[in-house]
Amino acid sequence: MYYLMYRIWPLLLLGGLLVPGVRHVNAIEIYTTAEVEALNGTDVRLKCTFTSTHPVAPKTLTVSWNFRGLNSGNDESVFYYHEVQYPPQSGRFKGHAVWSGDIMRKDASITLQQVQPTFNGTYSCQVRNRPDVHGSNGEIILKVVDKVTFSEIGILAIAVGGACGVILLILIIFVAVRYCKKRHMENDIEMDSREQEWKDPTVW
Repeated sequence: MYYLMYRIWPLLLLGGLLVPGVRHVNAIEIYTTAEVEALNGTDVRLKCTFTSTHPVAPKTLTVSWNFRGLNSGNDESVFYYHEVQYPPQSGRFKGHAVWSGDIMRKDASITLQQVQPTFNGTYSCQVRNRPDVHGSNGEIILKVVDKVTFSEIGILAIAVGGACGVILLILIIFVAVRYCKKRHMENDIEMDSREQEWKDPTVW
């Protein structure tokens, strides 16, 4: 009996250490754009979507948006949602932050209206859907500029559009040249026919 307990004891100890680590931890996955550029004075939508392992319900879900300035280590509340919308009542975002999401479609986005240079910084989107409360926050870096710069996609679109325009122009020129040549040949044939008729002595 003593020998049997001596053999089983290490297994029980090992099992006690491993079992707590096997517990499944639910986690919310949040998806945001890494960086957004907006023209000064315009509106910009900060998109934040999520997935949850539990059904989404207004009573169990909360959304928190926070802001951290370029030269500040403190977070500032931008927007809060739980069953109803709680826009900021004071601070730089008062009258500027509005809800533009749909939690039933797993969208926790907000829109910043008439953005200003003081809005430059990092915005974090936090979603919790009890009991699914674990997971990292989504972060968006907003850059408010006086002139929007072209992105790589925009440059590519312009390049493709320009190439298509050049090809179309060449095609039009080619068709026009062929048409002119054809008309010129028809006129030459018609003039030759008239000259032959004039020179033919049998024609009265």
